[in-house]
Order: sequence, then structure tokens, then C-alpha cells
Amino acid sequence: MQAADQDSENTTTTQGRGDYHPSFSTSDGDVVLGSKDGVLFRVHSYTLKTTSGWFRAMYTLPQHATPSDQPPEVIFVDEDTPTLEGLLRMVCGLNIPKLDSYDIIEPILHAAEKYDMPGPMSVVRALLSTPPLLSDPLRLYAITCRYGWHEEAMMASRATLTLNLHSPEHRPTLQKLGTDALLNLFALHHTRRETLRRRLDDPPFVNDTGDTSCSNCGSIVDYHTWRELKYVIIMEMDERPLGDTVCNPGLLEWPAARACWSAKCLNCDRVLYDKTLTMRVIRECIEQLPTTIEPLPPPYPAPIIARTISE
Repeated sequence: MQAADQDSENTTTTQGRGDYHPSFSTSDGDVVLGSKDGVLFRVHSYTLKTTSGWFRAMYTLPQHATPSDQPPEVIFVDEDTPTLEGLLRMVCGLNIPKLDSYDIIEPILHAAEKYDMPGPMSVVRALLSTPPLLSDPLRLYAITCRYGWHEEAMMASRATLTLNLHSPEHRPTLQKLGTDALLNLFALHHTRRETLRRRLDDPPFVNDTGDTSCSNCGSIVDYHTWRELKYVIIMEMDERPLGDTVCNPGLLEWPAARACWSAKCLNCDRVLYDKTLTMRVIRECIEQLPTTIEPLPPPYPAPIIARTISE
């Protein structure tokens, strides 16, 4: 797929109301579509009927006859010029514009859904794993959930693990999610944190819930430094569920970590914690946590496909 050249991209911003778009102005087109800002697009009805379930259904209805010496009647649509241009470029096999931001692809997806055009939707779907769109994983998750793209939704849910879903800046995007899709995402983040919390209380980690003795001299030891470090680890997982910052720099630089690694038995002066072993086991625990939502979550709608209209 190639992006449209710069001249083509700029034409949509310079068209006057009632002017034909230069890429859609050939006289052999028998249908004229008008964007909501008045730019006209002349296309072939055959193209619309074979790529759009909506137009295919429309042309099964009785059509008003237009005299051959008169131009076709303009069909005005709700889409603006950039959206309609991008949509028609895809279905007509022309160079497509750069699809590198959600402000561009979301209107195109909405229009493709409205007009039942699976082709443009498949083009956008193929681009979802590109860096410009991956940079906003929460918005990517919302789109993939809306259109029932399960594999991409799993990929997006993994990418959201760098985010704190409770941060106010994510609220507008989260409000766009369906209830089940929202709960699935929160469940993933919550499960990672709580699973690690429980794992840190299991062997080989020390139990800090009661009196514990030093493994060297047998005297009673207070493992409060480990308890405090566990709290910091869990708070970091709440802030960034991916957990990559726990081991580095967290367990190397946090004051709670330094206090833990330097803690000694008051009786025999032996270091209480094996820093190397503890860090390795914590890293392994994080690597074993779930990384995506469940593989085929049932609440998502079925993918949009072209409907067959009986002629």
C-alpha cells in the first residue's frame, strides 16, 4: 500500500464548495457523492455496489431516471472531505492517504461500518500493529474491541500494561469501551498485581506474618524490611502493571530495597536476604503473570462482513 502524494493530500483542503475532487472528476463516473463540506466525488456505481453492502442495497430499490443530457444528481453524505476521500481511494484502488493517527482512521472506520465496506476496514486492521498506532494502546484496544478484532485486542491489552488505568487522562477513552471489554481490561491489570502479591508470600520468600527465626542462629527476627519492600513492589505494579520497572531500577535503587538488602540479624550479624536469588525469583514471578485478556472474550460484537443482497 502506498500513501497518496503530497499534492493529493492537500487538494481536500483547497476545494471550493461544489467543486469536484481532482482524483474523482472523470466524466465516465455515473454517481456523484458530495461530502458534508461540499466537495464532489464522481465514481462508478459498479464500484460502490461491489464494495459496499449499503450502496448495493440502495441500488436494488427503484431509481429516479436522470436524462442523459443532465449530470447525475448529487448524493450528499455525512462524511467530511478527508474521510470520504480516504474511503473512496481504498475502494477504487487508488493510492491511499497516510493512516498514521486515530484522528484519521476512526472517521474512516465509522464510515466503512456505516456503508458496510469490509475492504477499507481490512486495510485499517492491517495497519494497527504499526508504531504510530501502537503508541496509544488504550485507544487501539477500544477500536479493536468495537469491531470484534480479537487478536488485535489481545495485542493491545498487552500494550496497556505500561499504563495506570486509574489516571484521569485515560478516563475519556475508557468511557468508550463496552462494559465487558472494560471489565476484561481491568481484570487483567488487577490479576497481575494480586497474583504477584500472593506469590511473594510463598516459598522461597520469607513469611512475614508472624514470628520467624534466623536461618543461621535461630533467634527471632523481624522481617519488617521485606514487608515494606513487598508493599512498594505491589504499589509499583498498580502504577505500571507490566512490572518491568520493579527489577530495574526498583529493586536496585528503591530506599525500601536498599534497606532490605542491608538488613542483618541482630544476634549473629548475618544478612537476612539473598539479594541475587530474591531478585531472580521476583523476575521469574513477573514473567509468569498473564499478559493479555482472555483469547476470545464473548462480549465483543461479531466482525463486520459484507451482506449478500438478493437482486
